[in-house]
Amino acid sequence: MRQRGADIDLDALIGLDREHRRLVTVVDNLRADLNRAQKQIGKLPPEQRAGAIADNKQKGADLRALEADLGRAAEELDAALRLVPNLVHPDSPPGREDAELRRVGSPRQMDFAPADHLTLGEGLGIIDVKRAAKVSGSRFAILRGKGALLELALVRFVLDRLMGEGFVPVIPPVLVREEAMYGTGFFPTDEAQVYKTADDDLYLAGTSEVPIAGMHADEIFAAKELPVRYAGISTCFRREAGTYGKDTRGIIRVHQFDKVEMFSFCHPEESDEEHGRLLAQEEGFFQALEIPYRVLDIAAGELAAPNYRKFDIEAWLPGGDRWLEVTSCSNDWDFQARRLGVRMKAESGTELVHTLNGTAVAVGRAIVALLENHQQADGSVTIPEALRPYTGFEIIAPPG
Repeated sequence: MRQRGADIDLDALIGLDREHRRLVTVVDNLRADLNRAQKQIGKLPPEQRAGAIADNKQKGADLRALEADLGRAAEELDAALRLVPNLVHPDSPPGREDAELRRVGSPRQMDFAPADHLTLGEGLGIIDVKRAAKVSGSRFAILRGKGALLELALVRFVLDRLMGEGFVPVIPPVLVREEAMYGTGFFPTDEAQVYKTADDDLYLAGTSEVPIAGMHADEIFAAKELPVRYAGISTCFRREAGTYGKDTRGIIRVHQFDKVEMFSFCHPEESDEEHGRLLAQEEGFFQALEIPYRVLDIAAGELAAPNYRKFDIEAWLPGGDRWLEVTSCSNDWDFQARRLGVRMKAESGTELVHTLNGTAVAVGRAIVALLENHQQADGSVTIPEALRPYTGFEIIAPPG
């Protein structure tokens, strides 16, 4: 809690846990006592039965009252526990300052003033935020023409690479139940960022991590099945509450975007290794796209509630002269598995699995980085060689 700067009253939490445990013992003992007494009634002399029945009725009333107390205590404890974030990896940087682990690639030297992605996209006729605003309001965008084809190319590009590494592609529902949001740790801390339907108690997921994690709720894997790896393809929705004025130009911080998300259920002893494997996949994508980037080890004070450790990749944007987060990669340890009841069969019995997730491609942000890094002086954008088999074209040129 100190590392995260989390405002959790641990003494109060421990007090709730002790009261819950006390009531469990009292209820169990009284229930057992009542069961024994009921079995003995038939063996009692007739003159003693009426008194015994009256005693049992009183014990039953006492039991029902204590069970109600136990139910309330369980609810209070559960509500308090839902606010407690995950543990922190011992190698995570302390405080709130992320650690830069490495930089890969060098920013391209341009003999012209580089444009930002929106200027490029509008000039090429592939990004239209003005018409999107007519339809949906601010913070939405339309990809058109080669912009739409570029999105589909990026999705298929990463899927082909991931399938070669044993990831199973899935297209999960984007409307999920409240239990899935709590189970993955997005509720209650990030509830303000989530869209809710008015009449159905369903939520629009901000990442396919939510439905994929929930797919195996209350299931037990055989140890030999692990790791189980998915590549989730979905449209994602985020309210972006509290971010007005920050990255609002273009397609960076929009309310709707498409993404391919890696998700892994793995053996507890292998989660650190699996975390490195997911990060390596992310780095491979941006190396193939010829986009300079840096890798950050996220500080303990900046971790989201489910995260045990997290790495971010930030791409260099020459048009904005800054770094932009384009992927994140998190080891959530047994935090989500505990909430969702996802276990594995081990020699000693069942134990919780570990869950990890990582962005294969957040399509909008990848397009931003690609446009700015591969722009030419005439306003055109060249397609990196690795992506050309998927686009079917080598350049996006201004119309006319």
